[in-house]
Amino acid sequence: MSVSSGRTDSGAADDPRSDGRSTRWDAHRARRREQVVDAALIVLGRDGQDFGLDQVAHAAGVTKPVIYRHFGDRAALLDAMAERATDRLMERLMPVLYRESAAWTRIHDSVDAVLGFLDDSPGVDLLFRRRLPGQRGEVVDAGREFIASALTGLLGSYAVMLDVDEPDLIRVWSQSLVGAVQATAEWWLRGRAAGDALGRDVVAARLTDLIWAQIEGLARRHGVTVSPDSPLPVRVEPK
Repeated sequence: MSVSSGRTDSGAADDPRSDGRSTRWDAHRARRREQVVDAALIVLGRDGQDFGLDQVAHAAGVTKPVIYRHFGDRAALLDAMAERATDRLMERLMPVLYRESAAWTRIHDSVDAVLGFLDDSPGVDLLFRRRLPGQRGEVVDAGREFIASALTGLLGSYAVMLDVDEPDLIRVWSQSLVGAVQATAEWWLRGRAAGDALGRDVVAARLTDLIWAQIEGLARRHGVTVSPDSPLPVRVEPK
């Protein structure tokens, strides 16, 4: 009998990975981390941007050292909160952004998805503005770029149908749309907090009208007539 062989067998028996304990521990850590992030988002919405880790620990049902064990510092927790909020926004936005529907409806539903998410998630707009002390903002920038890239693809498909060969224009347009929707949403939230805001349906419709006017103007510049009720250009005018 080999001594080294016996040691190898014993080591394998003592290895937590051999019975899945390591995997279960990783899953537990992931759930605990999500629990803390979810609690922090609730505290942000309830208590505002000056919330403390003691409040988060109480809401999550953990001790403050547990938060530091998972995140290291408040900035890391803020990044995790921004990432979770961005993921939730994507879950709402992406399906409607790519839904096969009339052009105006697709734009409207995408704008309304953003407004609706912020309406249902108090305080989250602060994360997207990077105004919380210690927030680094890389996650927010990455989320903005992701949305802009999705818009670039969508507008690029419209541009092909309109026979528009201006990729730089599409890239700039996509960025401007992300900025316009974000700035309008922040303005709307400030007005609502002050008790002086238009209804969400009005804001979504008017912002959609403005975006559609850009599409219509670009199409007209290239001799194409488009309809808000159709996903495709409906008639090409002779040039």
